[in-house]
Amino acid sequence: MISGKVQNQATGSFAQNLGKVLRQNIRDYGMFIALFVIMGIFAITTNGVFLSARNLSNLLNQTGYIAVLAVGMTLVIVIRHIDLSVGFLAGFLGAVAAIAMVQWGLPALVVIPMVLAMGIVAGLITAFPVAQLGIPSFVASLAGWLIYRGLLQLATAGTGTIIIPNPGFNAIGNGFIPDLPLGGFFERFHVLTLLIGLAAIGLYIYNQLDSRRKKLAYGFEVMPVDIFILQLVFVSGLIGAITWILATYNGLSWTVVIMLLVVGIYHFVTTQTVLGRHIYAVGGNPEAAELSGISVKRIIYIVFGSMGMLSALSGILFASRLQSATTTAGTLFELDAIAAAYVGGVSAAGGVGRVTGSIIGALVMLSLTSGMNLMQVDISYQYIVRGAVLAAAVIFDVATRRAAR
Repeated sequence: MISGKVQNQATGSFAQNLGKVLRQNIRDYGMFIALFVIMGIFAITTNGVFLSARNLSNLLNQTGYIAVLAVGMTLVIVIRHIDLSVGFLAGFLGAVAAIAMVQWGLPALVVIPMVLAMGIVAGLITAFPVAQLGIPSFVASLAGWLIYRGLLQLATAGTGTIIIPNPGFNAIGNGFIPDLPLGGFFERFHVLTLLIGLAAIGLYIYNQLDSRRKKLAYGFEVMPVDIFILQLVFVSGLIGAITWILATYNGLSWTVVIMLLVVGIYHFVTTQTVLGRHIYAVGGNPEAAELSGISVKRIIYIVFGSMGMLSALSGILFASRLQSATTTAGTLFELDAIAAAYVGGVSAAGGVGRVTGSIIGALVMLSLTSGMNLMQVDISYQYIVRGAVLAAAVIFDVATRRAAR
């Protein structure tokens, strides 16, 4: 989960090793530190309500539809582009899903893949003027922003709100995974959530140990043993604490499961496949990537098509959570996704950014909103604080890039 530059196994005090690791991996660890500081502050100021099982579950569910957008937006920014159309595209496709089920009578199992396919097509349409005509993505996606906003208003013009009575579809945004019927002592916990948490901890530890073994076998540098153990304990404890809190409520929601699946798939693609390496190569230097045989146009189409699909998924999650499609659906989604990507560590210069970081960025931004709502902070001040956090993230990115030179 947490990775970055590595250290020699040189001897030294624990404090020296820790300080050195933090300095060399500040881009990766900074967002985790920020999230813990924010959560700690709100836990104190709300007398623990912020970290209650109910609020944490609601926070993760609210993060879902922004997080999937942030994953796609991270890759768009990595290749040095931007997509402003994703918010109202999500709102429009959510309305299409509602119309298809309510007015056309189509089942959710047909509607969901249909809407996802429409999202891919919409992303490819945005990519065309960027890849083929060289039009700046800001302008091309701004045109999409206006078009999809108009289409959303047309789709909801009759009623303003389209109520979705489909219980299966609505369970995506409001339901929780079923539990194992053990009974007795275990009735107080969501056992399946605990088992998933234990499996996640085991998988994380195995992957980290396997990665360290391979690096040592090839003579690569690795973290000092004490810091490596600290990382394992810290991340395992974090996963365990979250799953324990959720298990005392209703367990994992379907929204969180979908969000984790999206992150897992995209993390694998970006870190373990040729396509992932090509995406980062294009972001690092498009001209050099083209000269090395990578089709920059193809990468643009793939990334924007992926962004369109994730916009459709975001629209489905949002419509399912509200159990309706509204005229205002998707408003400011694109800005929240961009903010989450930057706070999560993506570089404004392109070529740097992780999809796992985008989830942390989304949690940071949604934690700010949730915590300030619990503190009854005026909405005007909430926007100011969130804007300041975004500005700080961009400044931090520029400062660390300069320091690296």
